[in-house]
Amino acid sequence: MPKQKIIVPPALVKTWPLLPAATFGSAVRAKGILLEVRARLPLTVRKSLDVDGMALVLGMAEDSQDEFASTTAAVTRALEGIESLPIIPREIQDILGISAGERHRWLKDGRLQSAGTRTVRLSGRAQQITFHVFEPHVVEDLLDRGIVDEWREEDIAARAENRRQAAYRAKLTRSLKKAAKKPKALESQTDAAAGKLLGWDEFDVDGLLR
Repeated sequence: MPKQKIIVPPALVKTWPLLPAATFGSAVRAKGILLEVRARLPLTVRKSLDVDGMALVLGMAEDSQDEFASTTAAVTRALEGIESLPIIPREIQDILGISAGERHRWLKDGRLQSAGTRTVRLSGRAQQITFHVFEPHVVEDLLDRGIVDEWREEDIAARAENRRQAAYRAKLTRSLKKAAKKPKALESQTDAAAGKLLGWDEFDVDGLLR
């Protein structure tokens, strides 16, 4: 039988509950805050900090008291004003319950306000990515107004109108094509009628109508 890994709980533990104003109740946002705080810590202690629900938890061995104390202070400083940390795309999608397509569409038409862009380097790669970020107070306002449902209704109405206009344009195009063919048909009919009239005098001279 494979040996079970024995996990020894850390002797030194410190917990920082994350306020709803910072997380908006989103586990994705809580994870984002964790990564932001970790980035401000020394590499050697970053993995000692984790997220548990809506709280950050620091755990270290008993013989790491000095390091635990300095890390605790660093985390506390990093969490100051964390409520104003810009919200990144995957977080706003989770907070508002929207898709990536909706986020892109509403950004493009101006309904979703960007707070600017942020460029980061992907872990272990030379490639960089740039994305829009959002102000927490703007996201809070969107939540309070329940505007997402209204935007979706607007999109449904816009799609229906676009389909109606597309059908009208298609019908108009067909009508124009038919109209373009009609003069030729009328011209042929006129020529045929004219041909009949050209022989009428000869028919009358022969006296066939007398």
